Amino acid sequence: MSFLSNLIDAAKDSPLDIVGLAIFMFCWLGYEPFLKRISKSRGLITKDLSVVRRAWMKEMIVREVKLFDSNLMAHAVNSATNFSSANLLLIAAVAGVLFGGHLPIKSMSALGFDVSSVVLFQIKLALVVVCLSRGLLDFIWSLRQMNYCAAAMGSLPENMDEDTAAKFTNALTNILEPAMSSFSQGVRAYYFSLAAAAWLMGPIYLAVASIGAVLLLGWRQSRSQSARGLKQLRELLEEHPYPTPPRPINIPTSADAEKTSENIAPHNAKGGY
Repeated sequence: MSFLSNLIDAAKDSPLDIVGLAIFMFCWLGYEPFLKRISKSRGLITKDLSVVRRAWMKEMIVREVKLFDSNLMAHAVNSATNFSSANLLLIAAVAGVLFGGHLPIKSMSALGFDVSSVVLFQIKLALVVVCLSRGLLDFIWSLRQMNYCAAAMGSLPENMDEDTAAKFTNALTNILEPAMSSFSQGVRAYYFSLAAAAWLMGPIYLAVASIGAVLLLGWRQSRSQSARGLKQLRELLEEHPYPTPPRPINIPTSADAEKTSENIAPHNAKGGY
């Protein structure tokens, strides 16, 4: 009860912090729904990558040797594992300062942090922990779904007709797509964790960093060179026939074999290599 009363008193003493926190919550919680709403149009990485992943699953279904696909899946799993490990270390570091029992107020003040209220400073650190924790949960869920996708890829039968391949493509895409989306959400948590950490400097820094994180994410989604390249790739894939027709295999004839032998003979006469 005393903590709640201290929190209310801190809010009354710092109305600007309440405004900055409201802007942060609006940007943090509103970015994902807004992105899903506008991702129906072309030119956004989120939507274009969905088309690319579906094309990958279409090709993987009819590909005889799936070594290339397993390497790509292993790379995605390793990336998610590395990000989650780094996220866990950051949570431990910030939580150690928050729950260590004694806040180094003088050291924090020397670094330029706003420590006018100890309770408010603890709330600022807690917000950073919450953002990082949400990202960690996204990475964990992404890893689990990637493991589901790996098991599904290993269960694929061979010699499927076109209709059966289309059904398996839809099933695999429904597993892979949310796994990669969760991974992207975990990465975006770093952006808003940095914005939350800017609150340690003051509420104005929090508001500016929150808006800046949204603008940076939006620019990378729609205006970056990667976004333009993925848009071009999506257009090419939509024009591409599926499944990809197999390349013709040139079977050597007896005449080709004789010609090869004639070319090798002078080389051997000269002593080879």
